[in-house]
Amino acid sequence: MAQSAIAANAQVSYNTSASNNNGDVHNNNGDVHKRDGTPTDSTCTSGGVNSESVHSASSVKHSPSAQIGSSSASSGCEVAIEETPSQVVIAPPGTMDSHGGATTLDYSSASPDLIQHDMNNPPQPGANSHLEEIDVDATDILPDILVREVDVGQPCLTCNENCPGFALHEWRHVCAHCKCPRELHNIYNDGFVNVRDRLGWSRNGDGAHDKSLTDTPEDPVPSKEDTLALGYTWIPAGLTADKVHEYMEQLPNDQVPRAGSQGERYRDAQLIRQLPRQDLSDLYCRFLDSDMERQEFQIFRELRDQVAMGMAQVKECQVDTSCSACKGEVDKGELMVVAPKLSEDSAWHPACFTCHTCHELLVDLVYCQHGGQLFCQRHYAELIRPRCPGCDELIFAAEYTKAMEENFHQDHLACKGCDKQLIACRYIVKEEHPYCIPCYQQHFAHNCDECSKPIGPDFKDLSYKDRHWHEFCFKCCGCQASLVDQPFAAKNEKIYCSECHDNNFAARCDECGEPFRGGMKKFEYKGKQWHDHCFTCGECTQPIGNKSFIPRDERVICVPCYEEKYAQRCTKCTDVINKGGISYKNTPWHRECFTCTHCVKQLAGEKFTSKDEQPYCGDCFAELFAKRCCRCTKPITGIGGTKFISFEDRHWHSNCFNCYSCEQSMVGRGFLMNGEDIVCPECGRS
Repeated sequence: MAQSAIAANAQVSYNTSASNNNGDVHNNNGDVHKRDGTPTDSTCTSGGVNSESVHSASSVKHSPSAQIGSSSASSGCEVAIEETPSQVVIAPPGTMDSHGGATTLDYSSASPDLIQHDMNNPPQPGANSHLEEIDVDATDILPDILVREVDVGQPCLTCNENCPGFALHEWRHVCAHCKCPRELHNIYNDGFVNVRDRLGWSRNGDGAHDKSLTDTPEDPVPSKEDTLALGYTWIPAGLTADKVHEYMEQLPNDQVPRAGSQGERYRDAQLIRQLPRQDLSDLYCRFLDSDMERQEFQIFRELRDQVAMGMAQVKECQVDTSCSACKGEVDKGELMVVAPKLSEDSAWHPACFTCHTCHELLVDLVYCQHGGQLFCQRHYAELIRPRCPGCDELIFAAEYTKAMEENFHQDHLACKGCDKQLIACRYIVKEEHPYCIPCYQQHFAHNCDECSKPIGPDFKDLSYKDRHWHEFCFKCCGCQASLVDQPFAAKNEKIYCSECHDNNFAARCDECGEPFRGGMKKFEYKGKQWHDHCFTCGECTQPIGNKSFIPRDERVICVPCYEEKYAQRCTKCTDVINKGGISYKNTPWHRECFTCTHCVKQLAGEKFTSKDEQPYCGDCFAELFAKRCCRCTKPITGIGGTKFISFEDRHWHSNCFNCYSCEQSMVGRGFLMNGEDIVCPECGRS
């Protein structure tokens, strides 16, 4: 029995993603918001006839003052206004206000000595667009930052041989060849890296910022030779060799910076990720396009280094305490990590000293504190300044664009496929990247199965089993009627309305000849098929449905009718034999009814004989009907031609037919009668 499913309703999905089309159509109106909060001719238009979501990428204007804090993002077509006062919001230890906010400090009187680079001769906009050409060894160019990252020509870890090697995109933080992010290439640091050099911190204790930047002024910086001698590319300061190994044993094995190991590569990647070079020096920034932006960067950097950033210490615990992250115990004598800029009393297990946002180990114990939490420098900076996802640089411009819940430099909201700027353009978000309409249609839009044209974002995409149609192309191949919101069926790669499909292709009932229509039950048996109401008993004509039946003469008979008219009945009790019957002399019996006529013992599976057409077990037959031996008086029984001796109505077992005198067998020999006894001739003569 099978149930047919002839037609099904089409599932309608909008053309917004490669699989489920979930991308939204956005309309970037390029609104420039004034500082008083009034948008200039801000409008929000429909993204298509199908009411797909339309978003406005707002251009936000703010004061050129630095702000350490996060800004709220706008959504939909709301106007986003950001006003920054001429103050810097920072959160040094122990200065949280009653509302949990950060203390406000005035930086207007900050010493010009904090700005280390020559602001009178700043690099021109776009001058740093090819960072691979910077000579990191030229100390007159980079007096305080030493970054030796090798990226040009490095293979892509995702594309492998399909990428000829990394080349920095004109403005994106991706490879110009394969479009994969820079960090997905095999980038590494050339030579031994001391994180103080990367940050511009003095190793010798005579730097201008040692007191505020270094949490461990009393501990000497481990030398390259001492570090490599222990088998690592970095070790904490102030520990003996045994304690260094004890510290490393507490880290995840794949994150221990052993020379030549996966842990060394992990450290390299985290140095590049957590301490991005464009956050450390303006000479690595490609989009600081004005003196004011460069000054904003320097102020951000100096305040970050003085107030938030530090290098933690590894010490032996002096008293039992608990880990600030996992709340587990830190016993006296165990190694713990302390971060004085966050709290003098807090302690962490070595493996728990991680960023609050990305949960990665804080590389080389460099941390930033904000709001009582630990952050890597990257994620701390993103709490203070928006980061452009296009170029991966912090935004210091007075105006920037908001879209897709992210912030962009004004020129960096661009199509992922062709780099076309999307200001005042409609776009579709696919896999978290914006695409212009032509690129989306080229790379992601489905082609209509009927007309073979792309199904653009302005049309509904109707899909069925990996096939797609325009709404106006989704029609019956027979009568051309629209199938939108109608039941349909597919046949030979074509689609039909239920009426046309049934008339042309549907199976037909063997009883009435009518087709099986959508939703009908179909019963099948031995190549035949019936409607539910046609599947009836050949005797009483009642529907059989899901009940049991018995076939007879190419008809189906319900069980009651079959038992009444066709079933075998037991010779003894006359009841119907449903199962387990036996046959004897062409007469049916229940197994339990086929018994010995005399003792009622069941004979199924036993040897038996018969008398006057009645069955008897061997014992009863011998007792009642068998001849008896004249010598032993026992019945002469046996099945299948047992031999015995007869003489003048007298009978003997073969083994009992012996001379009464000498007991020799007389079978096959002459014998003499001596009264009732038989004797051999020899005994008779004597």
